[in-house]
Amino acid sequence: MRRIAVRIAAAVALVSLITPPLVPPARAQAVPHAFLFGAWTGGLFPPPSSVTAQDCLAQPSVIVTRDVVMRATLTSVAYIQREIETARGTGNGIDIHFVTAGPRATAGGLGIAPADFGFGCDSADVLHVQRLSPNEISFPGCKDFPFPLVRCPAA
Repeated sequence: MRRIAVRIAAAVALVSLITPPLVPPARAQAVPHAFLFGAWTGGLFPPPSSVTAQDCLAQPSVIVTRDVVMRATLTSVAYIQREIETARGTGNGIDIHFVTAGPRATAGGLGIAPADFGFGCDSADVLHVQRLSPNEISFPGCKDFPFPLVRCPAA
């Protein structure tokens, strides 16, 4: 009987070392920039007064996920993708720090300067997001996004 108890204890210890700890679903979702998740339009141009989900989702200006922010540009059909390093809540928004941008290669083999991966802000690796309302944000001080952005409506 004692051998069985020792084996069970060893198995439990081994399993607890192998499996990651369980995180409650509410805590797993609690990221400071969760209100940004989704597609946003405007920013590059004044936001439309009314837009359908189909029109908005066809070409959003910015897409935010848990780990990545993608932005559209006026000169390319491809989105510029920036990986989020940290996101910190402020009194009225979020400060997002990106993984440091280095030169990247394009399909044509030409390098793109790190500044081209930013939002036209003071730093290419930091994005300050100001929450204007539940469905409207702005990027203060970012010359590439002089206008507010509005959330794309649900389909």
